[in-house]
Amino acid sequence: MNRSGWILLLALLMPFGTWAGCLDNTRLTGVNLAGAEFNSKKLPGVIAKDYIYPSNQELAFVAAQGATIIRLPFRWERLQPRLDRAFDAAELRRLQTVITQAQLHDLCVLLDVHNYAKYYGEPITSAAQQDAFVHLWVDLASTLGNPEYVALGLMNEPAYIPLADWATLAKRTLAELREAELSHLVMVGGGGWNGLHSWFSEQEGISNANAFAKLEDPLKRTVIEVHQYADRDYSGTAQDCYPPLHFDLPFARISQWASDNELQLFLGEFGVAATQPCLETLAHFLQLMRGNEWMGWSYWAGGRWWGNYPFALNSNPLNPSPQWAPLKAAFYRGGDLSPPLPPEDATH
Repeated sequence: MNRSGWILLLALLMPFGTWAGCLDNTRLTGVNLAGAEFNSKKLPGVIAKDYIYPSNQELAFVAAQGATIIRLPFRWERLQPRLDRAFDAAELRRLQTVITQAQLHDLCVLLDVHNYAKYYGEPITSAAQQDAFVHLWVDLASTLGNPEYVALGLMNEPAYIPLADWATLAKRTLAELREAELSHLVMVGGGGWNGLHSWFSEQEGISNANAFAKLEDPLKRTVIEVHQYADRDYSGTAQDCYPPLHFDLPFARISQWASDNELQLFLGEFGVAATQPCLETLAHFLQLMRGNEWMGWSYWAGGRWWGNYPFALNSNPLNPSPQWAPLKAAFYRGGDLSPPLPPEDATH
């Protein structure tokens, strides 16, 4: 059977939502575990000095809170120090170790090339660079296998190439993954800074809404990833937050877009400071993603190297970060509505 026939057969036998493992028709709700993408000016860098991967203890703690997924940011240059050449064996083992440990805790892993559409600081605009990007994902997915637990996040916030170029490259990467008979769940982020609030805003005559409308995947295992911060310019750099209702319209608009285009959404990054107004906005974000248009979300961010970063989640069971409470209340736990909603006539 040729490759096209294999894809069609697999799509018929295993429609979206029937895949085994932790990606089996569940909402994927969890956190980013940051550290492997740190110190982008020190590339490739030295492990445990310039960057770090999540420990088994961190994974166990996140799983114990009720998460079903971690988003794992890492740098392309560390995995592949020379463009379109072999993977660094030690770095590949680090990725594989995290995946193995996460699977033992029944956590999916969303691999996130955290490069902003750059490689060693240069935008990936040439044909050779873009070919190498496609080969990166085909080779990595082929090497790792495990589509029941491993999802592919093509590129974090590809702001350094034009939106139209990114859309073309993302679609090509998806097509070549499927042509290579790779069935992993794929997360396709929008161009630019991938903001939910700016999904319909045009850049050079095109918007993410237009570029990714009716995105096609023969296996129907592709999800649109967006990001959204709550501070004054949506950058995730300030400790203030817009009030909860400020976000009702943009969430409703993109949810309707996803429904119209027969796609699902994943909020790959969102985070707030531990102030009462921001925690209220965080709780509202989680309510706004209860619809079927949402595959899930991952909070930014956990990881043991954050220091005093105001959005950070710790792994201290005796004194957990205040952000854990609304996240734990919203983590997927199975069933048609999870967490369950109270009866409409409930009194308090």
